Amino acid sequence: MRKPSLPLWLWAAVIFVFLYAPIAVVIVYSFNSARHGGPWQGFTTDWYGKLFDSREKIDAAKNTLILGLASTGIATVLGTLLGYGLSRYRFPGKKLFSRLMYIPVVIPDIVMAIAMLMFFSLIRDRLGLFDLGMTTMIVAHVTFQIPFVAIVIRSRMIGVDPAIEEAARDLGATAFQTFRHVTLPMILPAVVAGAMLAFTLSLDDFVVSFFTTGPGAGTLPILIYSSVKRGITPDINALSTLIVLVSVIGTLAGLFFQRPRRSSGES
Repeated sequence: MRKPSLPLWLWAAVIFVFLYAPIAVVIVYSFNSARHGGPWQGFTTDWYGKLFDSREKIDAAKNTLILGLASTGIATVLGTLLGYGLSRYRFPGKKLFSRLMYIPVVIPDIVMAIAMLMFFSLIRDRLGLFDLGMTTMIVAHVTFQIPFVAIVIRSRMIGVDPAIEEAARDLGATAFQTFRHVTLPMILPAVVAGAMLAFTLSLDDFVVSFFTTGPGAGTLPILIYSSVKRGITPDINALSTLIVLVSVIGTLAGLFFQRPRRSSGES
């Protein structure tokens, strides 16, 4: 076998630099003392402190947190039930439902956003419901979060022996008791991983939020977009850095809870 012209670690380093250099630039320039960006003029952390002096940024952060927590809570419950149902029950059209579940995952964000906007407009015109705002954003986020949670739960259910649940039923437990006391503790790491993934997706989303938001319901990604049009300043870099940090923590936490655990009998 012919050896590669460059070591594999060097190829990997080049790829990682290509992927993460733009993010590193944003992080570095969030500490730039230049008031309006531009060339490096010195190190400072003042821009992070000034984020808390802006009422607009604080309101956007609150909206982002409310949106993320509300949509994640709903999507985690529904996604867990969907993943469990697809794994343990047989019903007509199961294969079709399993395939349709992947559509929100692979569909372009812009298509999802336009579809949600048209849906809410139709509901508002016909029934007088769903004025664009926080409610429509939560519904839209739940729509694309559910499949991600369900996929994680369904993957974990493959490793859960159905015989354990059958034994609980034989001992007199109801279906709910079996799920509550037997199945849920075994898939809890996957539930947490799915929730962290859903929260990260909500935190990072711009396109769907932009199309379904309303007055007073702007989020941090929308605020960053509107601010960048007026010019990139260090406080926007600082805000972007915090969003990246929270996203990385959420992703790593999800991976941590999703990884398989060793049983106490394993060495």
